[in-house]
Amino acid sequence: MGITFLKSTLANILNRKGSARKPQDEKEGIKSFKENQKAQEAVDRRDLGFREIPLRQIVGSVGRYRDFDSQFRLKKDRPSERLDRVKEAFRQGKGLPPVKLYRIKDEYYVLDGNHRVAAAKEFGWTQIEANIIEYLPSKETLDNILYREKANFERQTGLYDSIELTEVGQFPYLLRQIKEHQLSLEQVTGTNVSLDSVAKDWFDTIYRPFAAIIQRAQLGEAFPTRTMADLYAYTSFHQWEKGRKRKYGIGLDELIPKSMEKFRAKVAEKEGFEFPEMKRVITAFLLINVEAGREDRIMEKLFAYQEVQEIHFVPGDFDIIAKIAVEQDYLSSDSEVIGQFLHDKVRRMPGVIKTQTIIPISSKRKRGS
Repeated sequence: MGITFLKSTLANILNRKGSARKPQDEKEGIKSFKENQKAQEAVDRRDLGFREIPLRQIVGSVGRYRDFDSQFRLKKDRPSERLDRVKEAFRQGKGLPPVKLYRIKDEYYVLDGNHRVAAAKEFGWTQIEANIIEYLPSKETLDNILYREKANFERQTGLYDSIELTEVGQFPYLLRQIKEHQLSLEQVTGTNVSLDSVAKDWFDTIYRPFAAIIQRAQLGEAFPTRTMADLYAYTSFHQWEKGRKRKYGIGLDELIPKSMEKFRAKVAEKEGFEFPEMKRVITAFLLINVEAGREDRIMEKLFAYQEVQEIHFVPGDFDIIAKIAVEQDYLSSDSEVIGQFLHDKVRRMPGVIKTQTIIPISSKRKRGS
């Protein structure tokens, strides 16, 4: 009896250790659609049709969430014949029908095609074609209100997963922009233009170029919790709706006209998204005092910088005069850009005693010079 008890105790210990070593994601399953539907109070539904979606966003199943682990791998105690047939079809390149998914916010749940999803994930696919039915959350939270605004925007414009905003009320504002653009296009063409085609034109000829300017200006670095669409909505609202004067160094009006349609016309004159205005160069003159005997060495080091166009050793109160041209983003003032250059590349140079900067108010230049 003692030996039997000892064997039983030892077996239990080993089983517990085996369970402890078992990866957590094998014990856990994928998410249940019904549980999330209840939590989100998602009742209203709409058909989103067919599209390719990221596999990483498929997180659960409608009816078979207990059959797969959290990585969407078939659990070892479940029959694998169906999965094996699907994987073999993938290997042979046989076409399989799109999977059917339910969507709640940014998560997808498999209605039909669990094994196809499991095989696609195992084979390292990133996208899969799906027929999607979306369930809209009705629970009154700010997050859900924002999502419903996004859903309405996408339904009317067809711009699915293209715009991400973090503030309630911004999607309706962008929709108003698109409808204003629709009126403008219809006046130009003299014909009715569908809202979804207008939305695509707005996205390509207004939103993306405007966003490119914001990105070049590195505005996102100042507001890391905001999306590009947030910055676009805020900046375009104050430029086109309120017309405020901003203290953005060279002035936003030089880059973005006061009218949305004038901005679009300006974009049409450019090739791609390379705006010469975004590469505006500031010219300045640096007057530098240096320690005696170091003039030549400092001149050589300064002249190696791309920004330094000319450099001269002169008699008088200062020892060196340098002409520099520094590229500027539209949110920085002239003094900020020049000051950064001085701090990073001039004042830290051994032997530099004192500097003074002259920024021209206006300039004239003869041709060829």
